[in-house]
Amino acid sequence: MTDPTPYLKLPGTAREALTFYGEVFGCAVRLHTLAELGRDDGPADAVGHGYLVDGPVALFAADATGDEPAFRSEGMMLALLGTAPPATLRAWFSGLARGGRVVDDLQARPWGASDGQVVDRYGVHWLVGFEGGDAD
Repeated sequence: MTDPTPYLKLPGTAREALTFYGEVFGCAVRLHTLAELGRDDGPADAVGHGYLVDGPVALFAADATGDEPAFRSEGMMLALLGTAPPATLRAWFSGLARGGRVVDDLQARPWGASDGQVVDRYGVHWLVGFEGGDAD
């Protein structure tokens, strides 16, 4: 089964957000403007479709146009549990927290795992964690 890939419709910040996520996760970024896609439902330089490539995280984003509502999230998290070595997950947590809000610090839990939650500067709620100790 293929995992679902989040697709964010952002309020004119898709270019900035994808660049940020590319830096955090070490991915390249591909952007296609509305003009490149032959669309005229927003500013020509707005992102009509963008995505992360050549990295460990899949994510799509575009600028909301017309009457499309911009991304908002309540009651949902994107989970990065055990998706990379602990040192990498710690770096991702710190990166996502830049300009965002730590909900629950990344820390060891009584059941032996470590996890934490952060809402990044674009309003995306992330759950980051790993099993066992800090060794890679």
